[in-house]
Amino acid sequence: MSDAIKHECGVALLRLRKPPAYYVKKYETQSYGFQKIALMLEKQHNRGQDGAGLACLHLAPEQGRPCYDIEKSVAQLPLADLITRCGKRLEEDPLAFRGEVFLGHLRYATFGRHDLAACHPFVRESAFLDRLLLLAGNFNLTDTRELFDALAASGHHLSSKADGAVILQCIAHALEQELLHYGSFRGLAPVLREAAEKFDGAFVLCGMLGDGTAFALRDANGIRPAYYYFDDEVAVVASERPAIQAAFDCATGEVAELPPGKVLLIHPDGAVELADCLDPKPRRACVFERIYFSRANDAEIHAERKHLGHALVPQVVRALKGDLENTFVSYIPNSAQVCFHGLLEALLGVALHDGHTVRFGQVAVKDAKFRTFIADVQARKELAMHVYDVTYGLVRPGSDTLVVLDDSIVRGNTMRRAILPILDRLNPKKIVVASSAPPILYPDCYGIDMATLNELVAFNALIACLKAAGREAALQEAYETARHQLTLPAERQHNVLCSLYALVPGEDLIAAITRLLRPEGLRAELQVIFQTVEDLHRCCPNHTGDWYFTGDYPTPGGNQVVNRALVNFMENRNERAY
Repeated sequence: MSDAIKHECGVALLRLRKPPAYYVKKYETQSYGFQKIALMLEKQHNRGQDGAGLACLHLAPEQGRPCYDIEKSVAQLPLADLITRCGKRLEEDPLAFRGEVFLGHLRYATFGRHDLAACHPFVRESAFLDRLLLLAGNFNLTDTRELFDALAASGHHLSSKADGAVILQCIAHALEQELLHYGSFRGLAPVLREAAEKFDGAFVLCGMLGDGTAFALRDANGIRPAYYYFDDEVAVVASERPAIQAAFDCATGEVAELPPGKVLLIHPDGAVELADCLDPKPRRACVFERIYFSRANDAEIHAERKHLGHALVPQVVRALKGDLENTFVSYIPNSAQVCFHGLLEALLGVALHDGHTVRFGQVAVKDAKFRTFIADVQARKELAMHVYDVTYGLVRPGSDTLVVLDDSIVRGNTMRRAILPILDRLNPKKIVVASSAPPILYPDCYGIDMATLNELVAFNALIACLKAAGREAALQEAYETARHQLTLPAERQHNVLCSLYALVPGEDLIAAITRLLRPEGLRAELQVIFQTVEDLHRCCPNHTGDWYFTGDYPTPGGNQVVNRALVNFMENRNERAY
């Protein structure tokens, strides 16, 4: 993805199911659990650039000593710093991070908070082990304000309005009520249900009680991803399947997806149970996981991304008018690479059938170490384009069409300011930008950092089309409707923005996006093509969470968020819609 957007966090839960002496004898280390949780976090570090945290629970803690160890970091390289911190604790204390239950987290800060207090795991302290709660997760709720107000009205005092603090308190409250009313647990699943059935949004919640009970709960729509694996030695949960496979050398088929609405319970004795928790809802797993977020070393994701490349070939061939001989094909590094393989594979098939060849290679090269501290704004803009470099001598000046594949186009800023100007230096006759995703029309409220409409190039193209057609009155009417909608409960609201997009034909919208992406002074002809929603569903059939493309939000809070986003835009308020 050329635009840098923040997205879902990563979580890892590990329970050692054998006595500590077992791992010392078999693996010749007293730090087996720490090594494995660190590896799972490392294999998911794409999911967290702002913070990292790790907690370790001891099942038989000594009196006078904490039952858990915890470290967090918001350093420039938080995961590396976290592992270093924990390593020092291991050297200094023979018991530190040598417990039986581990909970790790990698944080992508969608709200810009970078302090340690915002890092998971969160802790609800108690001297009673069965009431001590540690929690980490991958979540974004649309109704945090309402939950906070309800807790405050019932007598709770929360020091933070962040969704992590609210979720922690909701579960802690349900836990206390369970013990108060029944004197003991009927089971953790009813407790989690009592808390989580009020949540509107996306979540995978992993946690542990001080008595050794551990759990992982996935939202009823299955929006956020979660996978689990267990054998005689371990029980583990992670946001991505390959992280588990890398740590425990298990096959793809041995790692199961945590079903939506289910809770995986790991009891103090190590027994594993998959239990019902939340009422079933239509599965709406996030398709952006397949397009971009999760690593492509998952077998299914790798195949799906190649299919996305295959599906673009008819549009690419039409854009080239069949002239493959005077075409060079490339991609925007690095997440589009696997999709590019699929595009190239299918293009080679077309070329072979027609007796042609396809020239391809990496034209755009991202300089990951590029930094600038120049204060002058114009100088910064000039240097910004050099975050990308190009491979010279591959494109034939004046005669070649250059096709570049990107996995998606969100804001379009990097494409306009850096990528297209640097590609134009190669002097191609035409540049075709192909997006493996459809146009992103609507804001997200379930984890991706794109909550304001004016950040989306497609929405700005919509406004341009409405103004060009003299349809400003429709925009004002939608604004008034959205304001009225926001007076209704979330479950009674509908997505008002859909009615505006319905006024503009798809080809007109794409043409307007192309005009907005075109930088001043670009010499080459420019064409932008997008994946169709139909082909996206065909390529990723089990991940129908496509609300950013269709406006079909899986929870009532989604419609409320998009209506608030439209109102904020019309009132010129540059603030988040949730």
